[in-house]
Amino acid sequence: MSVAVVVGMQWGDEGKGKIIDLLAEDADVIARYAGGHNAGHTIVFDGNQHILHLIPSGIFHKNKLCVIGNGVVVDPSALVHEMKQLKDAGVDLEGRLVISDRANIILPYHGTFDKEREISRDFEKIGTTGRGIGPSYADKIARTGIRTCDYRDEDRLRQKLKSNYREKKTILKDFYGHDLPDCDSMFGQLMEYRDTFLNFLGDTHVLLRDQIAQNKKILCEGAQGTMLDVDHGTYPFVTSSNASSGGACTGLGIPPTQINRVVGVIKAYTTRVGEGPFPTELKGGSGEKLRAEGQEFGSTTGRPRRCGWFDAVVARYGVCLNGINSIALTKIDVLDRFDTLQVCTGYKYKGAVYEEMPADLNVLENCEPVYTEFQGWNQSTVGIESFDQLPENAKRYIDALENLLGAGFLMISTGPERCQTIRLGDLF
Repeated sequence: MSVAVVVGMQWGDEGKGKIIDLLAEDADVIARYAGGHNAGHTIVFDGNQHILHLIPSGIFHKNKLCVIGNGVVVDPSALVHEMKQLKDAGVDLEGRLVISDRANIILPYHGTFDKEREISRDFEKIGTTGRGIGPSYADKIARTGIRTCDYRDEDRLRQKLKSNYREKKTILKDFYGHDLPDCDSMFGQLMEYRDTFLNFLGDTHVLLRDQIAQNKKILCEGAQGTMLDVDHGTYPFVTSSNASSGGACTGLGIPPTQINRVVGVIKAYTTRVGEGPFPTELKGGSGEKLRAEGQEFGSTTGRPRRCGWFDAVVARYGVCLNGINSIALTKIDVLDRFDTLQVCTGYKYKGAVYEEMPADLNVLENCEPVYTEFQGWNQSTVGIESFDQLPENAKRYIDALENLLGAGFLMISTGPERCQTIRLGDLF
């Protein structure tokens, strides 16, 4: 039995796309367990950059089976568009992609709710992508969601849509003053994707159970990051699903007793997109330099990411919460041109120092980071493939992070290409 989970340890955007793409070489099945098309995984393949939002990153490896689990919310239009892009790039999907028949569907009114709530003065701005992810999960929890299996029964699909439509239209009109397109046109739009979905739909729980029974190697792929987990992140500035490793069990139907490896992915510094507390955020020159050096712009929205120094409080929280036993460190090369580096080891607030992640946003928003300073190395690490070849100060920095986190590094990324990686161990 070999089941591994790969999870982001910060606020997303840690470079999971490249890491999963690399680890997929050793896996038989790559399965996505949470999130929607608000997540973007950037992969460089054959010299070209590809951004995947729903389809697992392992799709670029031949003979790998890719699964979209029941924990994912699926926008039919976005998924079919992504499938077409892959086919145009020469990637064969037939027999290699399976969509869970228990996944919930994102409808056009979900996106409308998302955008209207975000701009409303009656609600706190969260920084959502406006793609309907949260409202779709809300319908799922309210037990009014439409699932991919509903595509199998056209009459049932129409009836469920009509029932939801009446409620959504009334709320949007009365509360936001927004009109929805008519129900029939919405149904017709859904039906445009029916044949495609039926061709790729399956009971992924049974599929994964059988793959595990055959001793196949399963790689479970998360989206976003631990600090955006709806239960354990900086609530309410979070996503609407369980982005932490536990989401792999509920989002794929894999029992926790069958997961034997959790790999965390973390940047050599810290970023986040959208609203919410960010203790180590740099709003001056160093932050702008990190953004420029790291090309820190959202792969889904293009929004500039907020940048700051490495936060060991966040990282330790990620290790403990996810049960991480090895880590992939990304973007060490982005720090190549800094004279000094800072690492946050605690939060000082009202005379107390917090070394564990507090739930209270007042602490996170008003604390003073406790920093340890490191000397930079001011030379290129781009493309280095051996730890011994790194500059001495880079080694010291990496060793210090490893000691702070209490978990060893599986790999260190020194650039966006597959080959620009220091491999220090094997996944399985």
